[in-house]
Amino acid sequence: MWIPTDFRQTRDEHGHNCLTLDNESSKLALMNLQEYFERAVREVNKSLDQLLPSEQTEPRSIHRAMRYSVFAGGKRLRPVLVLASGEAFGADPSDLLPTACALEMIHTYSLIHDDLPALDNDDLRRGQPTCHKMFGEAMAILAGDALLTRAFQILSESSLGNISAQQRIQVLNEVSSAAGTVEALIGGQALDLEAEGKEIDKSALENIHRGKTGAMIRAAVRSGAIIAGAGPSDLQQLTIYAEKVGLAFQIADDLLDVTATSEQLGKTAGKDLAVSKATYPAVYGVETSKELARHLSDQAVEALSGLDADTGILSELAKFVVERSS
Repeated sequence: MWIPTDFRQTRDEHGHNCLTLDNESSKLALMNLQEYFERAVREVNKSLDQLLPSEQTEPRSIHRAMRYSVFAGGKRLRPVLVLASGEAFGADPSDLLPTACALEMIHTYSLIHDDLPALDNDDLRRGQPTCHKMFGEAMAILAGDALLTRAFQILSESSLGNISAQQRIQVLNEVSSAAGTVEALIGGQALDLEAEGKEIDKSALENIHRGKTGAMIRAAVRSGAIIAGAGPSDLQQLTIYAEKVGLAFQIADDLLDVTATSEQLGKTAGKDLAVSKATYPAVYGVETSKELARHLSDQAVEALSGLDADTGILSELAKFVVERSS
């Protein structure tokens, strides 16, 4: 699990992983981000607990597998981006949380399937055995399917959040497009799979990660702003921000696979290199990749400069995606 500088990992009253502020930090901007992140992750975990069927709900096996993967830890970056984007434009967190949780469910579904033997064949995720190692391949496939289905059920439920029908449809379109095949999550995963063991150019590498990682980050940022009632010009600038953050995040992820240990990452380190994955260090080299990530982070912050909104947390998040150590 990624823990930004000056955070420590604890467990909330439900026993779920969360982040707690280290009060020794002296920087005001950092304190603001830490406090925000702590609050946001707690609220997201609480809402996820309420929105997912309990382990006692039949069929218990599938619900245990779903909850195991969702509450195994994780950065919660996508739901936090929904909250940060929406709140920047004045939305109430209660209106944002259902969408934030839906995106986390979709993200978790993608990780469950990504870890399967037919794809990355990973034994570890977030420092714990992967879903298929705990519950078997068949149940892991079903758990991923169920999380995706539940996510769209949440997005379409009119009783969740004070959101107009038009906003709900717009968010549904954003998220479904980002989770699909055209410049989106599944399409990026397919391109990534096909690129294994091959030499690819920089354009092809960017296409993979704009879909595989960037699309859902873009959907998170835009969805929060849509719920808040942001206008077309605001959404255009937020799209630039999100696309830069998405690529910066992926470059940082690729670098960590090279530089961090399995214990730090919570998953198998060096796996990308071992299976000849298409990564930024493989194409650009480590130092150039670091420079590119920092440049993208700076561009993301710059994209926020013209917005009439409180974008301080979004700016700090853009910096942290490239500074994380796990």
